[in-house]
Amino acid sequence: MASCGGRGGECHQSHCQRSEEDGGTEEATRETVASLSVAGDSPPSSATRGGALEQCTKCGETVAAAAPRAINGLCAACFRAYLFGKFKLAVTTNAMISPTDNVLVAFSGGPASRVALQFVHEMQCISLKNLNASKSQALPVFGVGVAFIDESAISIGPLHEMNKVIAQIRSIVSTLSPAHKELHIKPLENICSMSSNDGRIRLNELLDSVTDATGKEDFMKYLRMLTLQKIALDNGYSKLLLGSCTSTIACHVISATVKGQGYSLPGDVQYVDARWEVPVVLPLRDCTAEELNQLCHLDGLELLQLIKRPSNSINSLVSSFVARLRDENPSRERTIVRTAEKLRPFCFNKFVEDTYHEFVPSRLRCKFQNINNSETALSEVLCPLCGSPLSEPEVQSLRNILEKTQTLVENFTAHCCQSCSFQILPTGAESLQHFYTVLPQSVTVRVTGGTSDHSQLRELIDDCLLVDDDNDDDGT
Repeated sequence: MASCGGRGGECHQSHCQRSEEDGGTEEATRETVASLSVAGDSPPSSATRGGALEQCTKCGETVAAAAPRAINGLCAACFRAYLFGKFKLAVTTNAMISPTDNVLVAFSGGPASRVALQFVHEMQCISLKNLNASKSQALPVFGVGVAFIDESAISIGPLHEMNKVIAQIRSIVSTLSPAHKELHIKPLENICSMSSNDGRIRLNELLDSVTDATGKEDFMKYLRMLTLQKIALDNGYSKLLLGSCTSTIACHVISATVKGQGYSLPGDVQYVDARWEVPVVLPLRDCTAEELNQLCHLDGLELLQLIKRPSNSINSLVSSFVARLRDENPSRERTIVRTAEKLRPFCFNKFVEDTYHEFVPSRLRCKFQNINNSETALSEVLCPLCGSPLSEPEVQSLRNILEKTQTLVENFTAHCCQSCSFQILPTGAESLQHFYTVLPQSVTVRVTGGTSDHSQLRELIDDCLLVDDDNDDDGT
């Protein structure tokens, strides 16, 4: 059994190992895309040995050595087709985007989000072309919006630099035509308060309350997700698309293991994450940062230059470690992600609604219709701060705490996972009380207040726990 990386060594939870039949279809479809690429250690062609010409390992076209060229011996056109093929395959096989969807693309200006926006735009253009060519025109075309979070309230850069970045974003989105794409630019402090000044004060008070560098980074990540969710909900979007790639996920796998988040790790590395009100999809999960950087260079895609705050957190240390692994062997990032994906996912890592499989090819519908009933019995008690599912010991501890009368703050902290309790929550009673009062309402409402509604939560917790043998029935 694969270890989940949680505390205490090997994990024996029932969901920590994926069944063999679940991965059959995925492995077969990946082999189709993998055939587009040839390993980078292939022997050089005769044209390459001469120094004047090079030959593409996919199409066989011989081009001048000085011409634009990608990695793994592919020419620029074949390399682009290879990446777009992986993106499209992830979208179709996991039913990420249906014709009736309205997709919000989270845009940060980096290579991953820039490629994700470009590929979604191209898929939308293909759908528009097919719609115009169709006689019936019965199938709609999905909509696309773009979201950018303005973090100037906590940025170390000058305000005019952020204004310049926003102008660049407007220019980039305006060039993506046909099909209009709404651009949403929201300040991060709006998640705390709609008033700009009050929001900035509350946001800085929140971040100042978190003394751990790693906890502060993770908390900011959660606030970004809450902001994106609010944008999506307020504007009627049905999917939230993130540009998380293989390199990003590989770093998360190791950092989550180090921070004791092994139990919830399987839910973070899948293509689909439907635990949020607006489901999150990761179509670039099989593309590395190096590949995305190379594509931006080849296609001349404009990137944003944002000033990053220096960090000495676990996350930055893990990023440096993974970068060293990549320099030694570029395939190690994929190995890390492939190892993590063998862990059994949670029930929220699949779309189970009846409407989604209607737009999926018939050979793949069984993947979404035949949901194992045992998966729906997994933990549904989520941490109010990070959204991670609580492990069985954490659920049992929460159950014991709910038997007693406590304040709203104690009730909230009891629902938090061990990682958030250790890295994010303040230790002092007064500091904890102040932290709770300045938290966004979207966070505090996740926990049922008071003791009157605890019976409903207890029933949910009882469903999540494994049923023990009833020894009391036989009089022992």
